[in-house]
Amino acid sequence: MDNSPLQVLTIATAPYPDQRPGTSGLRKRVSVFQSRRNYLHNFVQSIFSSIDLRDRQGSTVVVGGDGRFFNRTAIEVIVQMAAANGVGRLIIGHHGIMSTPAVSCVIRKHKAIGGIVLTASHNPGGPDGDFGIRFNTANGGPAQEAVTSKIFQISRTIEEFAICPGLRVDLTTLGRQTFDLENKFKPFTVEIVDSVESYANLLRNIFDFAALKELLSGENRIKIRLDAMHGVVGPYVRRILCEELGCPASSAINCVPMEDFGGQHPDPNPTYAVDLVESMREGQYDFGAAFDGDGDRNMVLGKHGFFVTPSDSVAVIADNIFCIPYFQQTGVRGFARSMPTSAALDRVARATKIELYETPTGWKFFGNLMDAGRLSLCGEESFGTGGDHIREKDGLWAVLAWLSILANRRQSVEEIVKNHWLKYGRNYFTRYDYENVDIDAACEMMEDVEIMIADKSFLKQRFAVEDKVYQVEKADNFEYTDPVDSTISRNQGLRIIFSDGSRIIYRLSGTGRAGATVRIYIDSYEKELLFEDTQVRTRASHVIECISCFSSSRSAGRVVLQWCDRTDVSAAGLCTGAVRIQWGACGLVMTGNAVIFLTILGFFVVFGGGDDFSWEQW
Repeated sequence: MDNSPLQVLTIATAPYPDQRPGTSGLRKRVSVFQSRRNYLHNFVQSIFSSIDLRDRQGSTVVVGGDGRFFNRTAIEVIVQMAAANGVGRLIIGHHGIMSTPAVSCVIRKHKAIGGIVLTASHNPGGPDGDFGIRFNTANGGPAQEAVTSKIFQISRTIEEFAICPGLRVDLTTLGRQTFDLENKFKPFTVEIVDSVESYANLLRNIFDFAALKELLSGENRIKIRLDAMHGVVGPYVRRILCEELGCPASSAINCVPMEDFGGQHPDPNPTYAVDLVESMREGQYDFGAAFDGDGDRNMVLGKHGFFVTPSDSVAVIADNIFCIPYFQQTGVRGFARSMPTSAALDRVARATKIELYETPTGWKFFGNLMDAGRLSLCGEESFGTGGDHIREKDGLWAVLAWLSILANRRQSVEEIVKNHWLKYGRNYFTRYDYENVDIDAACEMMEDVEIMIADKSFLKQRFAVEDKVYQVEKADNFEYTDPVDSTISRNQGLRIIFSDGSRIIYRLSGTGRAGATVRIYIDSYEKELLFEDTQVRTRASHVIECISCFSSSRSAGRVVLQWCDRTDVSAAGLCTGAVRIQWGACGLVMTGNAVIFLTILGFFVVFGGGDDFSWEQW
């Protein structure tokens, strides 16, 4: 056996122009990482090079992924490059698997300088799916824009990377492995850890596990159904909910992590978590939840499939926050939501006189507020909820928060939510996605909308839609000044805000796999009680119809509408079709799942969601 020190090599490479991290890191199709020479190596080196050498030498870095295809290959490269770049210790989840919340937990527990998270979140997995990589900083949260910008700039000029190609790590065995490297005075250490236990111990200090165990396995227990969607959170659900809190093993489904998530889309919404939705509709379960691929997102359902929107979920948790022992001890410092998220949380903050922060999309903005002691609870409309115990959204934490509320109030999910609406009114909220759009076409549309809302005559305009009158109170391109460090984030989404608080928001997303993703958010506030599901669309459509009134005099183009169906992506399924749009002189065809058509600036635009969107010239 050769015990000589492992060789460290410097390999020449060439940069790629497309490695700008989005709000959740670098996400591409697996084929991009596999087919482009040194594509992964370049980005990993850019991460390490963004860290000052003095901080990097001998440091601790955490590595974990959601177990999707290419995860093990990427970990092998990261281990070899971490050793070559002076990192002293890597902490890696058993089998290379660690949920995103657990990565944040372990970074903070071990005072690491950061962590590398391997996930594309709720995007599909497998050889034909997506892969993602991002860097979390020492606070356990996603890197701030200054860091990601530095990583991107390095990636654009990179000429070489350092690697120790002979280093091999056994991810299947718990414990410490050490390696001697040439020209290194100290051995390089890799620790394979049980990340479930570290994370479970954190939750034990937040929630009343005795009360939760009584709720789930006591004499008057409730029946729950949890769908891990073959993502990373499966082992966490089994260990914490089943083994420790006493849920029957049959309560947890799809708990074996798979590289392709069982061929399914690991996105916890009513469209993709169809197994859970159907079983909940049968009425035998009192509470249901689904989680995404890396365990940071969640969907909550009540008996008979009662759907709790993410915006309502965080508002209900806020209103019942002292059902959670952790907040009884720490107090509540503040609430926050991303700008597109409905304003349901705002009304709780106003009633409780707790500070409310409205931030751009991206959990990193919440982390800065938490680090400054200003924030305790936050949420996003994209099924993300979390507290200040870590610096990531946390699906399992959100589920335990809901179970704590159920244990305390002894009401059903539906009763709790409807009582919340009685108290605060209801925000009818939905979102429509426009995926894989040509970036130039998307930017042109956004520019046209911004020109419209920037016109002074647009303010105070009134639009009558059936029994309601909507008056434009404010219209802008959202800009956020961080109250902690005064950092300014511009161009975060176009907002049209009506006098009753209803809103229409347009935003370009940074987490798509290819092309641009345009999102439109509809947030309609109602004081009256409208509990029927069909009225969600009716009330949201009232705001949508305002768009057709915005400017009938403008003629930016014409539309030939071949086919369209209107549905609500947040509470129903997606419909397949094709729409032909004439945009000035440029004809485009959108195929895939069309979900809504809106009249904007005198022409129709069709918005949709799904995996198969494509734009083609016609």
